Amino acid sequence: MMDTAEIRRRWLDYFERNNHTVVPSAPLIYDDPNLLFVNAGMVPFKPYFLGQQTPPWDRATSVQKCVRTGDIEEVGKTSRHGTFFQMNGNFSFGDYFKEGAIRLAWGLITASRDDGGYGLDPERIWPTVYTDDDEAFAIWHEQIGIPTERITRRDANDNYWHMGVPGPGGPCSELFYDRGSEFGADGGPAVDEDRFMEFWNLVFMQEELSEVRSKADFDVAGPLPKRNIDTGMGLERMATLLQGKDNLYEIDEVYPVLAKAAQMTGKIYGEHSGHSATSSHPDDVHLRVVADHVRSSLMLIGDGVTPGNEGRGYVLRRMLRRAVRAMRLLGYRDKALPELLPVSLERMKASYPELETDFGRISQIAYGEEDAFRRTLDQGTTILDTAVTKAKQSAAALGGNGTPTLPGSEAFALHDTYGFPIDLTLEMAGEQGVEVDRDGFRRLMTEQRQRAKADAKAKKSGHAHTEIWKELRELGATDWQAYQALSTEGKIVGLVVDGQRVDGMSEGTTGQVVLDRTTFYAESGGQIADEGVITTSTGQLRVLDVQRPVKGLVVHTVEVASGEVKVGEEVQAQVDPDWRISACQAHSGTHVVHAALRQVLGPSALQSGSYNKPGYLRLDFAWNSGLSAETRSEIEEVANLALRQDLPVSSQYMTLPEAREWGALALFGETYDEQVRVIEIGGPWSRELCGGTHVAHSSQIGALTLTGESSVGSGVRRVEAFVGMDAMRYLAKERAIVAEAARLVKAQPGELTERIEELLTRVKNAEREITALRQQQLQAQAGELVRSATDIGGIRVLTHDAGDAGADDVRTLVTGLRGRLGDAAPVVVAVTGSAKGRPLVVVATNAAARDRGIKAGDLVRVAAGVLGGGGGGKPDIAQGGGTDSSAVGAALEAVERQLHDLAGVQ
Repeated sequence: MMDTAEIRRRWLDYFERNNHTVVPSAPLIYDDPNLLFVNAGMVPFKPYFLGQQTPPWDRATSVQKCVRTGDIEEVGKTSRHGTFFQMNGNFSFGDYFKEGAIRLAWGLITASRDDGGYGLDPERIWPTVYTDDDEAFAIWHEQIGIPTERITRRDANDNYWHMGVPGPGGPCSELFYDRGSEFGADGGPAVDEDRFMEFWNLVFMQEELSEVRSKADFDVAGPLPKRNIDTGMGLERMATLLQGKDNLYEIDEVYPVLAKAAQMTGKIYGEHSGHSATSSHPDDVHLRVVADHVRSSLMLIGDGVTPGNEGRGYVLRRMLRRAVRAMRLLGYRDKALPELLPVSLERMKASYPELETDFGRISQIAYGEEDAFRRTLDQGTTILDTAVTKAKQSAAALGGNGTPTLPGSEAFALHDTYGFPIDLTLEMAGEQGVEVDRDGFRRLMTEQRQRAKADAKAKKSGHAHTEIWKELRELGATDWQAYQALSTEGKIVGLVVDGQRVDGMSEGTTGQVVLDRTTFYAESGGQIADEGVITTSTGQLRVLDVQRPVKGLVVHTVEVASGEVKVGEEVQAQVDPDWRISACQAHSGTHVVHAALRQVLGPSALQSGSYNKPGYLRLDFAWNSGLSAETRSEIEEVANLALRQDLPVSSQYMTLPEAREWGALALFGETYDEQVRVIEIGGPWSRELCGGTHVAHSSQIGALTLTGESSVGSGVRRVEAFVGMDAMRYLAKERAIVAEAARLVKAQPGELTERIEELLTRVKNAEREITALRQQQLQAQAGELVRSATDIGGIRVLTHDAGDAGADDVRTLVTGLRGRLGDAAPVVVAVTGSAKGRPLVVVATNAAARDRGIKAGDLVRVAAGVLGGGGGGKPDIAQGGGTDSSAVGAALEAVERQLHDLAGVQ
């Protein structure tokens, strides 16, 4: 059997021998505003195919990590679908075309294993070609020697490729392998794509599309200036074939997790109904979900994604929780990921050794998310039990006819607010004889998805003018001088206002300016953009923001402060020097804090995100628990010692593999070019990939003080700090606060803590005394209040407004009055009070009143409704509140009227 890692290695070796440059996989997080994750092998090469950039090679090959998330809920229901996958690709940029691509593909798949190939049987390979692609048909038949009956012509729905938008496109040739009669009917891919498995697609980009209406409906403007090749071979598909397996869940990189999950839960995969591609037993579905999502989560966290409530983080959180949920549905109640994630690591590290190096951080994040979800499940179970009881009570109140039903809104709230899975809601409600309003739940889910799609569409509309930036980029890349100078001369090459290119801008106008040369730093890597001015002979622009909407192009958002400017004018671009100095201090300070964290906490405390602006920084890092005051103090001291030591700060350029070998840390979530910039502070003490601006020596940071530490997600903490003069101002402000506090309590600063503790003790004692006195006063009134009780149809009724008494006092008064009124006759006590300026009401009944059907909860709802609020509680005592303090008298009168009605008294 050939391992997946070996299939991958042979691919890269084969194409490298055939003069292709091996390009490392891009991270799953990619710099594309329209993608959550890289979802195809050609994504990193899109700028070359679209003509936005010149490719640095004529031929390239890669094995690209990919994630597709469109139908996560379908994962596991069949044996075909998975979330994470790897796409082997070979690419030609104006070099070889159809014949070369076909010959290269045939050479690899049919060469013997001893010769480095895959050794597939040539007689079982079926190519498909586009309907009218006679050239590809002839190559397969005449040059490769495949009989015409094994070459299938298919229409554009199957064998034409484009990006879904105007741009490059072309026919493609797909390769299928006949797995044998036990998998289905004979007749080729057009008859049965389960028996005939597709494993490779060769795309021949040869046409420029002017309009694209659908997959098969488009207009061809003409031939491309350069014809390109883009191929994609599914690594998991090839592993399925070469390992003689039925589907991707049984290959060596996936099945061990499934097997471990089966062992942990006592299940036997495929025991019930086999594991066909079309129908599956629920246990098999759950086992597949675990296998897929554990591997996918490992790869996503490895590339810097952390669990969250939106975007990429939400996808990861959803997958981790679906894996834990699936294990629970299989009957496993203990922590599952510590058993499963290391199994996936063992299979994936052969291809991605960095996973093992970084496993401390990866596992910490994953296990933290499982712990959080286990708490959610416990909380959700309690809420569900309450909702189920309420549904049963509602059914009983209607006479007990029909099955109790949990409203769809409550099931949706459990899912949306508490993260409680709907299938667990269905299962656990069913165990207690309660149905769930599935239609109502689905309707609310549909509405949520529609809102999410509308939001996503709105976000994408922010990139509606990308074509303008592409046009300006075609005029040439911006000569970016941010590392060399604070001021530079240049020329205006483009002006944009409200998304449209213009020739000029006048005073008061806000828009975007593109210069041929600039020294302004464009926001990236957590560092915000520079501020400053751009001056021409006719006007001055204030720079508000700087971004890179497309690679190689720097765009300044500006306001015309005076005069006017026009395209083609010469300019002087001047960064605010104070702004830049403070920004450098903050960015270098971020590196220092990161190094201090790793020195104090250990190497697993790796940065997962950062933000810095002049004078301020924040840094997110992998860690599961809060930091003690002593630990924070130690981190701050280590950082400031690094500043005092005046460590040299230097930058070097090298290839990404060289940087990794050198021990440089990469910021997760960032996309790096082949040539990367490495920032060193004190040699190996701090060595990171970074494109930001920095000080020359650590002492130039000035001072650094930590101001906060908090949680920002499962397994992720955040520290915040001020640097430079902002740190000094922060400390001076704290010093002033301490001095003023010491003056107020008449103590020396060193005695302040002891003095405050003493005062707090005295305040608490005084509050207890006041509470006791107030309760005594209320109880003293009780005798007089009892004498004021009235009779309503044989019910002793006492209503009273206690003024500013709080909820606890009112409750104590009500229960005391009820006791004084005795048990011989029905008793109802209703008292109003005030809590934080808002009116409240407490109602109590005795047993004799409840025997007559008088319930405190019903009465309190009447009173609270008059107060402009609501309430409820038990039949013997209930509490409510509202917003209208002027209505307390009316609320008590409403209780008395209700009792008149109940007693039948006018």
